[in-house]
Amino acid sequence: MAQKQNGFTLIEIAIVLVIIGLLLGGVLKGQELIQSARVRNLISQQDGIKAAYFGFLDRFRAVPGDYNQAATNISCTPTCTNGNNDGRIEASGGVGGATINEYIAVWEHLSKAGFINGSYTYAAGDETTTSAATNPYARYLRLVYDTNYGTSPTVPLPASRHNLKTGNQVPSDILAEIDRKIDDGNPVGGTFQFSLYEGGGGNGSVPDRAKCYAGTAWNAATVEPNCGGASLF
Repeated sequence: MAQKQNGFTLIEIAIVLVIIGLLLGGVLKGQELIQSARVRNLISQQDGIKAAYFGFLDRFRAVPGDYNQAATNISCTPTCTNGNNDGRIEASGGVGGATINEYIAVWEHLSKAGFINGSYTYAAGDETTTSAATNPYARYLRLVYDTNYGTSPTVPLPASRHNLKTGNQVPSDILAEIDRKIDDGNPVGGTFQFSLYEGGGGNGSVPDRAKCYAGTAWNAATVEPNCGGASLF
């Protein structure tokens, strides 16, 4: 008597392989869409804040955070905090003699003047969710006048200038894509560069330069999850 053979036919195996291929393709496409959405989100956030900065400058003829007539000309409850109006957004006790952390006051000025969404109130000390804006990875943005971008802290230092830091905990492949889309792809050149900023709030971790980029290219193949960038004004 002939024995019945158990197992899959070639057609059944082919169908299974096709299904697996479709599932893998869907997963990879989903990951690509998620990454693209994060890139667009960060670019939109950077562009929106830069537009708000220049809009504020045009309306008040002063730099947000540094404005010394904010208490008089911007509606705040309680009263808005004034900067020292030296044209630079600096930390308290900095070179320009700021008496407050103007990089925190900037969010109060921009939000209460209607240039950005949300409502932030200045508070001395480290950033909090009520005093400063955050990136999609829950780390604090920082708009400040300093040299902490690109090749800093190497000697000679980069020139001091206003820059908007993305905050840390941004993966290096995301920053690579952002840089390609809005600048030149070079983490130490152009208008979008690497930043050592630790994300504020008093409990951040400084990005590791060697893990975030090598030479003039972001590390996109070997992804480092804790990196950050800065848009230069």
